[in-house]
Amino acid sequence: MDTGALLARGCGLEAAAAPMLDSGVRVLQIRHKGAWTRDLFEQAGRVARLCEQGKALLIIDDRADIAMLLGAGLHVGQDDLPPVDARRLIGPGAALGYSTHNAEQLTGAAAEPVDYVALGPMFATQSKANPDPVVGVERLSEWRRLTERHLVAIGGITRANAMEVFEAGADSVAVIGDVLPQDCSITKRMEEWRRTIGRL
Repeated sequence: MDTGALLARGCGLEAAAAPMLDSGVRVLQIRHKGAWTRDLFEQAGRVARLCEQGKALLIIDDRADIAMLLGAGLHVGQDDLPPVDARRLIGPGAALGYSTHNAEQLTGAAAEPVDYVALGPMFATQSKANPDPVVGVERLSEWRRLTERHLVAIGGITRANAMEVFEAGADSVAVIGDVLPQDCSITKRMEEWRRTIGRL
């Protein structure tokens, strides 16, 4: 749930989270690249309660302090707080994820105290101003052996290409744009995603 993408569609965090959770999504990430306001924090708190009720995991992108306050997991990237320091803050029981973009970073993640690694972008993506080079499914298939951690494929994943990503070795996929239609009709879109995942 990228707040910029949601704002562009006139859709709030709660309005997006509820149909996603109802559809069976079990991990939600709040991705916010600006300053956290009181209003945003309160919205995130309500989403955290929805996740708790739905037995889903909430992940906060970048911000260990917000994750701690919400009792959520944390996701960090290559330029964020190092995973070892993030783990010291959030404790041993919280989920911690780590983004990687090449074979060297993926291999190095084995020494980090993380629960899962993200790898990508798999395809060209619109959600980042300066995206890393595209990894592609062929490299995903080749590099899958470099980690025993749960591997989440990221970047440009849609209903049309999700199956080849899973077939290449991803355990999960992270999706922004393709779960957020321009008219914010998320319930309908999630039904389409359920059919896609059901083919697995």
